[in-house]
Amino acid sequence: MLNFAAKIVASFVLSALFGCAGNRPAVETVAKSADGVSAGAPRDSMRAKFQLTIVQDSSTQELDAVLFSVPGKRYRMELTGPLGIGVASLLWQQEGWQMTFPTEKLYMKGEGYMVGLLNSDALPMVHIHQVADIFDGRLLPEGFEEVAPPDDSTRIEGVVYAREKTGRKFTFGREPVEGAPEKSRVVWLSRMGVGGKTETIRFYDFKAFEGVETPSRIVFELDGAKFLEIRIKKIARNKSFSSGTWRLNIPRSFKKVGE
Repeated sequence: MLNFAAKIVASFVLSALFGCAGNRPAVETVAKSADGVSAGAPRDSMRAKFQLTIVQDSSTQELDAVLFSVPGKRYRMELTGPLGIGVASLLWQQEGWQMTFPTEKLYMKGEGYMVGLLNSDALPMVHIHQVADIFDGRLLPEGFEEVAPPDDSTRIEGVVYAREKTGRKFTFGREPVEGAPEKSRVVWLSRMGVGGKTETIRFYDFKAFEGVETPSRIVFELDGAKFLEIRIKKIARNKSFSSGTWRLNIPRSFKKVGE
């Protein structure tokens, strides 16, 4: 079993981003804003530094994190706790993914774009590409379509009703951009999750990171209660990564999660 430290890492990497099934294309050549408009920044590679605040009951814990991304092809994420102690490392590539918890001497392995443990509440299966999407300013599921709102009392004015490519329904809200009322940006997205609980992501404090508008503060809620907050510190694009970035060593002494 994972202890508290490992569970909170899993809560970010493997549950906070509300995964959905569906394939992703390979690398796109142009980044897009939250509204799907080309932003002029190549998507060859990206490095993002951010801070996580995990809320559990009345306590909170902060972790520093860095994401190395070649969108659609490979990702590496490192999370560290106090004094720079490594808490978790994740490497996803098209041929498979692996994740290690150094302080726990545990690891996970799998294949495909869905990462996690099948039929597990602690480490549910989610779509890994959604991690990079938020940092690249894409806040809505790829290929979604707007649908007609319900014609009964459940309809909420000002809410956009939509459906993902997989058929999963969701809603989202937009607000005018200050100083440019003719434009709008996505400020929240909500879905029905496991157990009938409402999962909501809220986007705040939009900033231009190297020309791409991105929310610098993202709050995750479950039935209205915040359980995770992300604060983006820096995003750099067109970065060159060493070959070691795409290797994750699993010591023989580590045990596989679930065994």
